[in-house]
Amino acid sequence: MDIKNKIIKVSQQGNEIHFILDPEAEWPLDSVPTGKMLTDTDRQSFVYVFDHDSGYQYAYFPQESWYGLVDLLLNEMEPFLIWVDQKIPLENAAEELQALVLNIEGNDNYGEAFSAAVEKVFQSVLEQEN
Repeated sequence: MDIKNKIIKVSQQGNEIHFILDPEAEWPLDSVPTGKMLTDTDRQSFVYVFDHDSGYQYAYFPQESWYGLVDLLLNEMEPFLIWVDQKIPLENAAEELQALVLNIEGNDNYGEAFSAAVEKVFQSVLEQEN
């Protein structure tokens, strides 16, 4: 897993939210979205998983990009990964992220620091659910 494959910027265009992948990322052109999101608590990141012939590829969402994830959930936007000149839909990202955030709340199995950071940034999402 290469940390160069991280989101460095978030922008909104209409009902779309664009997560800009570092242009220095090592990204195969034919990666296919799996619709799965995970966490990497060591890197304090959410991770979207892509499938490729050579194995899985990962796009990391570090804490700096989390407010974009909050917007995704609160405003029901269409998420896309943007890398160089590619625009890739992040299928099922909102559903997966919502489930992760709800599971992380009050759950120190993800590590106290990660759980606390998620609860702080995603507070408005958690309040909407409760």
